[in-house]
Order: sequence, then structure tokens, then C-alpha cells
Amino acid sequence: MNHRQPMRVVILGESSGWHVRDLGRSASAKGHHVSLVSWSSLMAEVSQAGLRAGPDSLEVAQAIVVRSMPSGTLEEVIFRMDLLGHLAQRGQIVVNSPRGLEIAIDKYLSLLRLHHEGLLIPRTLVAQDSDSIRSAWNQLQGDAVFKPLFGSCGRGIERIESIQSLNTFLEGSERRGVAYLQEFVPHHGWDVRLLVIGSRVVAMRRISDHDWRTNVARGARAEPFDPPIEWIEIAIRAAKACNTEIAGVDLLPAKDGRVLVLEVNAVPGWRALAKACNLDIAAEVVNYIEDRATSVQNEH
Repeated sequence: MNHRQPMRVVILGESSGWHVRDLGRSASAKGHHVSLVSWSSLMAEVSQAGLRAGPDSLEVAQAIVVRSMPSGTLEEVIFRMDLLGHLAQRGQIVVNSPRGLEIAIDKYLSLLRLHHEGLLIPRTLVAQDSDSIRSAWNQLQGDAVFKPLFGSCGRGIERIESIQSLNTFLEGSERRGVAYLQEFVPHHGWDVRLLVIGSRVVAMRRISDHDWRTNVARGARAEPFDPPIEWIEIAIRAAKACNTEIAGVDLLPAKDGRVLVLEVNAVPGWRALAKACNLDIAAEVVNYIEDRATSVQNEH
């Protein structure tokens, strides 16, 4: 929006990422000053003079957009979240917030939030040792979906529907650590990704003809989708339950009539969505950041 003052925007991610480039393109086209900062370059100083974050572009940024969440040691993850929390606390716009990132990335914690919000989710059991995993699988009627606690794009997901597949799974269970098992939900071969950007929602249907998984990254095809208002409300409630402002919410219409929330993604992709719906999603994200900045200015 041309009447708005240019902002200093930091995109937190890797330069090779398509979404980083897409956001940079859109923000630059609107006249904003864009800097790319990698997670590994984050630093901080605490002294008598006060608190300082680095690199310099981060210290002076008015808005920080998180575009990736790489794995790291416990110490690295804690430091990164603490630093983002400090920046948000002193008035810089951080999207999504550190708390939102923590909740949504941790599938167990996000499911708790969704459950407390009264949203429908697949029955889920979380176990650690082999005996507990076997017991959980039996409780799920011998047909369960394993999902890693941290992960996206369908990576690491396995369906365990026989004793043989369970035993094979258990052979590697110690390497995986915590096992997150969900009931297998019979469905119609498609689910819906709703991208929540504040109060705006854009949706696509993901259809898979040959795989029970419907991730576009695994070969499903995407098409624009006009969701019922009830589904839009579910997506917005799910995003808010996880403290996220921009989120990808996956809904699965089950054959038994339930509409289940599968996941809330705090660093959602939109490449397939933008193509399917012929929309500039990055521009929508930048518009939202601009609105947030205007709101902050008006508060002061």
C-alpha cells in the first residue's frame, strides 16, 4: 500500500528457500527494506548498557517474519526462541510469535490446545517404549498412523496396519524417541489446507488417487476450494488456539461425517496454494504485516 511508510523487514530463513525469495520479492515491490537473516547468525549481547540482538538488521527491524524452523540442539532452540521473545517484548513485530512457533511445531502440545478449544481431532496416543507403543497400537484397533513429533510435508509418516509392520516399526523406535500414534481415519481421498492470514482464509483441496496421504509434496494434486463457513471458522479457531497469526490448518472430512483438524503449521508453505488459486499469497502476507505495523503505531 503506497501511502504507508517503508518498513525494515527481516525474513528469518535460508536464502535458498522459495518462500523466502517470494516474500522478499513482494516486500521489496512494496518499497520495504528487506534483509535475510539465517538462524545460525543470530547473536545477542547483555551488558550494563542494555540488551542487543544481532546481526544489525535484526536489531533495527520493525517486522521479523519467520520462514523456517531448522532442527538444532536444545540449547540452540531455547536461545533462538528466547531471543525472538525478547524482540517481540520490546515492540518488534514477530510473525509468528515464539510461543506460537513452540505450540504449533510440537504436535502433542498443539493437539492439547485444539482439544481444549473443543475442536475435533483424531484419537491420539503418545508413547515412548516398545511395550507402550504396542499397547497404544492395539488400542487403536491395529491400524494407526505414526507421525514424528516434529515434521512437515508428510515426511516420516508411516501407517502401521499389521503385526509385521508394527514389529518393523518397533525395531527403529529407540532411534525415534517419542512415538505419536493416531487412529487411521477412513476418508474420501482428499483433505483441505486452509491458510489463515489474520482473519483472511484461502483454501485448496489436496487430492490423492494412489496414496492415503494427501500431501502435495508426495504427489497429491491441488485445486482451489471454497470451504463452508463452518470450516473457515474451525481454521481460524485452530490458528488462535495455537497462538498463530499466519498458519496452515489441515482439515480432513472423514467418511463417518467428522471434520477433523489434523495439524496447525506455524511456518506454512503456499507454493501449491498460490498456483492452484492463482493468488499472490506473499503479497497477502506482506499486507498483513503492514496492517500489524499500522496497528502498533496507532497504539502508541
